[in-house]
Amino acid sequence: MRRYSYIAVAFIVLVFGIIFIPRIIERFQQASFVDSTRLSAPLPLSFIELNGEKKRVPDFVFTNQDERLISNEDYLGKVYVIEFFFTTCPTICPIMNVNMKRLEEAFGTRDDFGIASFTIDPEKDTPEQLKRYAENLGVFSQNWHFLTGDASTIYALANTGFNIFAGINPKVAGGFEHQGYFALVDQNGYLRSRTDRFGNPIVYYLGIPESELDIQGTDMLLEDVQKLLENE
Repeated sequence: MRRYSYIAVAFIVLVFGIIFIPRIIERFQQASFVDSTRLSAPLPLSFIELNGEKKRVPDFVFTNQDERLISNEDYLGKVYVIEFFFTTCPTICPIMNVNMKRLEEAFGTRDDFGIASFTIDPEKDTPEQLKRYAENLGVFSQNWHFLTGDASTIYALANTGFNIFAGINPKVAGGFEHQGYFALVDQNGYLRSRTDRFGNPIVYYLGIPESELDIQGTDMLLEDVQKLLENE
């Protein structure tokens, strides 16, 4: 009698497996797909606020690689991305500008898109040096300006104006240190960014690869620049 009971139990388990296990697997696969889609989807863009006010790019005037004076007003009406770098940087700057080239390749022929690259080593990065750097990088956009000027003004713009750290440090490779962030600015000069899953602005986009990110900073920027160009 016990033998027949074991057979009955085994039969029930077999029927359960045939009917329900494929459904469980299918539901798990669907859930995984939804999660990965949610991670890679463009998120709403936010204004960056400081003390309850939308943060705008501070006024600036610097000299570009063609020895032209370029100010923040030259970027009004354009969506643009900013960075702080220096041409002799042996660490993150080359990676950042390879990623910045991706943005130029996507939007560089447009009159309503631009890039502002501020050197944090203006003593070495003269307009002539910046010109050589831009040529070696293969820059073609008329709106990608490599900017140099007074060192204290540049550091104030980075550390106070954008809250992106930049400083002199003889102990590190290249003699300068800075954060590898890109900042996104809309047509009216306001800092913008997407929000995280909790609804908080991410503020800046990482310009170098980060293994812990579900989507890289440059990929986010490609999506978010397009959103701003389309006026969201």
